[in-house]
Amino acid sequence: MPMVRAERVRKSFGQHAALREVSLTVVPGEVTCLIGPSGSGKTTFLRCINHLERISGGRLEVDGELVGYREHRGRIRELRPRDIARKRQEIGMVFQRFNLFPHLTALENIIEAPVRVRAERRSEAVDRGRALLARVGLADRAGAYPAELSGGQQQRVAIARALAMRPKLMLFDEPTSALDPELVGEVLEIMRQLAAEGMTMIVVTHELGFARQAADTVVFMDAGTVVESGPPATLLTAPAHERTRAFLSKVL
Repeated sequence: MPMVRAERVRKSFGQHAALREVSLTVVPGEVTCLIGPSGSGKTTFLRCINHLERISGGRLEVDGELVGYREHRGRIRELRPRDIARKRQEIGMVFQRFNLFPHLTALENIIEAPVRVRAERRSEAVDRGRALLARVGLADRAGAYPAELSGGQQQRVAIARALAMRPKLMLFDEPTSALDPELVGEVLEIMRQLAAEGMTMIVVTHELGFARQAADTVVFMDAGTVVESGPPATLLTAPAHERTRAFLSKVL
């Protein structure tokens, strides 16, 4: 069963069509990178997967279940907010701007959701939080506040925080775009490790080097549509569509 299945997904904001008949499939353990110019619908699609945005049409499933909705006797109805929140726990999301709680330490940021949302014992959450900090190379920064961390360190804490909820799917929305160039590598390395461990990931990125090395599938989007997709060795070196070739000629 696919981890993510999108069938002719549409999303409009007023008169603006952000997504136009987007269809794609992500299988478990696969890394899919979404590339394309700004405004092409990549982030909107990612937010629809987590039901941070409601789709306007089509069908979107995660692990065989509709995202944000339930189907009963041929009719589709939106889930209650608490049910949406419960399902959202299974999907980790890392944003461009870290979104850490500034008044909490790195460790406290990581254990907040497991303790408050999953009702885990604090001692168990702390042990797992420390292990996750070690996993992202920040074992010695558990007591540091976000303002005391570099951008790359904050983003690594954000990744650890998402992993603390034991997600089945990880979404990354341009996770390195807010970082200074010298800090990009440390975040991408953590993501490469996750990919090597078999984490299912959808990554919106401008880092084509990462897409080339870590992705199983690269999807090129433009104007709210999927123009083409394929293995990175094919799409990034010999794309089939002129629009893809034009985009790559400017960014490579």
